[in-house]
This record gives sequence, C-alpha cells and structure tokens, in this order.
Amino acid sequence: MKPYSERIPDSQYQNLLRKIMTEGVEVMPIHGEKAKMLVGHQLHYKVENGFPVITERDLSGSLFKGALAEHIAFLHGARTEAELEKFGCKWWSKWVTKEKCAIFGLPEGDLGDGSYGAAWTNFPTKEGKPFNQIEHLVKQIKERPFLRTHILSPWIPQYTLQHSGLTRKVVVAPCHGLIHVLVFPETKEITIHHFQRSGDTPVGVPFNIVQYAAFGMMIARTMGPGYSLKEVVYTFSDIHIYESQYEKVNELLKREPRRLPTVTLDPEITDIFDFRPEHFTLSDYEPHAKMNIPTPI
Repeated sequence: MKPYSERIPDSQYQNLLRKIMTEGVEVMPIHGEKAKMLVGHQLHYKVENGFPVITERDLSGSLFKGALAEHIAFLHGARTEAELEKFGCKWWSKWVTKEKCAIFGLPEGDLGDGSYGAAWTNFPTKEGKPFNQIEHLVKQIKERPFLRTHILSPWIPQYTLQHSGLTRKVVVAPCHGLIHVLVFPETKEITIHHFQRSGDTPVGVPFNIVQYAAFGMMIARTMGPGYSLKEVVYTFSDIHIYESQYEKVNELLKREPRRLPTVTLDPEITDIFDFRPEHFTLSDYEPHAKMNIPTPI
C-alpha cells in the first residue's frame, strides 16, 4: 500500500448511495417496506490506495471484527447461530428465530442447508459425498494458479429456490459470496472479483466489501512469500436502499469521504483455516462518527 499521506480519498461508496437515491426505481420487496433500487453497478478498489473500509461512518472495533468473524466462520462451514458466535459473529439472532426457521422446515438457530457455510464446505453432489469448495479451491490455486476457473459459489438451487411445490432450505438466500479469484503468477498478484446478487447498501454492503477484501488477503498469504492482493472488483445486481434508511443515507451523503485505512495480517499465519479476527490489524483509520442504520428483517 502507498503511505497513508499519498492515498486519495475514495468516494465510490458515497457515489453509489447518491446514485441509488437519485436514479433508483421504487420497489416493494418481500419485507413490506418500500425501497429504491438499481440493477447493475461496479466498484473497483485498488489496494495500493488502502483497504476498502468505508470512511463515511466508523466501522472499527466490534463491527470490523464481526465482519471478519462471520466470513471466517463460513469458511469453516458454520451454519448455526451458535457456530457463528463461537467465531465472534453475534448478529444473526433476528434472522434465525424459531418462527422464521419453521417457515423453511429448519430448527431454531439454523441458517439452513443453502446457507453460506453449508454451500462453501458441504456442497451436495450426485455421488453423495459433500464437496468442500474452500479446500479444493485453495488447492487448485496453489497447484495451477494460471487457471481461470478459481470460482467459489454460495448458490445451491434446490435449497434456494421456492415455489408452490418446493420449499427452500435457507432462512436468507445467499446475497453475496460468488467469487472469482484471478491469480497473476508473473507478478505474484491476486484480484478478487466478487458478485453480489442483492445488496442492502447502507448496512450490509460495507461489511461484505471488508469480507471479500480480507478473503483476497488470506488467499494471497496462502500462496506463499511475495504474493499480494492487487484489487477488489465488486459487481452488484440488485442494489438498494430501504425507505427507513433514507434519513441516515442523506446524512452520510453530507460527510466528505476520507483516505482508506491500512489492514495487515499476522505474519505467522499462512493457512487460510488458521486465520481469526484477531490476526487482522486495522490502522490509519480516520472515519466520521459511528451511525446506527436500521434494516428490515
């Protein structure tokens, strides 16, 4: 990364909020609350300009660590509230109540067969033996870095689709987590291209960007000495802001974006499954004040 003083303030996230507010189409999602929505948008974060933690509001402390904890838990196959909490992620309780889980034939606290951790580490196969995408993806990247097939998918159609004859087996159909890892052995650089099906821009999206940038750093570390994360490309399909968030978003739009911070990894950790939130250090972070933003459940 460039020295902090040489970095340029990043306004991509704020520009996206502004575009949704001014150009978004009004829709009525299943939550029963109006929203403004756009289809198709892309962000590019060059890591030399800093790690992509937004500065329009403070995401340090438990928020930053919680985002890392959730992602790391999913890498280990976590699919229940209890398993997520063991890694330090404590915000799933409202989505996995007894009543909500019952709708999908799941026990209380269970995110479901089609959730992130289950899809990434326990993907069903016709042979009947679950497939761990994370393990095999990392092995393929190490052995054949030049391939263009380093792709991780969270989507298991039979568990995520729903109609009169089919009940989905996941409390929240995966909103993110389709990742293409592009490796450049010639320069020992890695680019993460992440696709997000659905993005709650004020609340979920900033945490998701942190998660997939962190994933890129972990992948680079597993590749061995000299490898680094070059860029995070973030593609959205359905990107939206809920009506209850408009007031807070208007306040965010008044805050001037600042330089992106620095994130470093514990140099002793080289296996992707050994990383924990405490192995990431956030520094050079000078955001605006914290802000609580509501989101429909």
